[in-house]
Amino acid sequence: MSSSWLSGILHCKALSFLFLCVLLFAKELTGRFQERAPTTNGGHMLQLTSPAFQADGNIPMRFTCQGSDISPALAWRDAPSGTKTFALVVHDPDAPRAGGFTHWVVYDIPATTNHILENAPKQQVLAGGGGTQGQNDFGKIGYAGPCPPSGTHRYFFRLYALDAELKLDSGATQKVLEKAMQGHIREQAEIMGKYKKSSERAA
Repeated sequence: MSSSWLSGILHCKALSFLFLCVLLFAKELTGRFQERAPTTNGGHMLQLTSPAFQADGNIPMRFTCQGSDISPALAWRDAPSGTKTFALVVHDPDAPRAGGFTHWVVYDIPATTNHILENAPKQQVLAGGGGTQGQNDFGKIGYAGPCPPSGTHRYFFRLYALDAELKLDSGATQKVLEKAMQGHIREQAEIMGKYKKSSERAA
C-alpha cells in the first residue's frame, strides 16, 4: 500500500469520526432543551382579559367609586385540564393599610364558565350559577370599585383555576378563600389596572 493511499484512508476516518461527534453533540443539546422546555396546556397558559381596560392601563371612572361603581366585564381562556372551579380576587396592594384592600371576592365559578358580565349584581350568588360572592373589605357582598384616597393605585384582578369545588358559604373573605384554595390551585392569571381620582371630583 502506498503512503498516500493510507493517508487518505486515515483522513476519511478522521472526518467521519468528527462528523459523528458533531451529530452526538447536537442530539445531546436538543435533548437538554426538550427536557427544560416548560409544559403548558397545549402550549398556552390561563389568560384573563377585560374589554373595559388594557393590561397595566387605566380603569375607566364608571367602574370606580367616582362613577357608577359597577364591575367590569372579564373573560378568560386556556384553563388547565382538571379545572373544577374558578375563583376571582380583586386586590389593591397600594391601599394605606396592612395587607392592602380587597375589592371583590368570587368563588366556585363553574369550570364551564369563561366570563363574568359587566355590572355583576351585588348578591350572594351570581346569575345562572356563575359563582358565589364573598365579602370585600368594605364589609359588603360583591364588587366595590377603586377608590384610592390619594395618588395612583394598582388593582390586580386575579383568577385562579382550582381542582376542587370549595363549597364556602357566601360572604367569605379573601383570607378564608386563600386558606380554602391551598393545595388546589392548578394555575392563575391576572390583569392589572390603575386608577387615580380625578381632581374635579376628589375635593
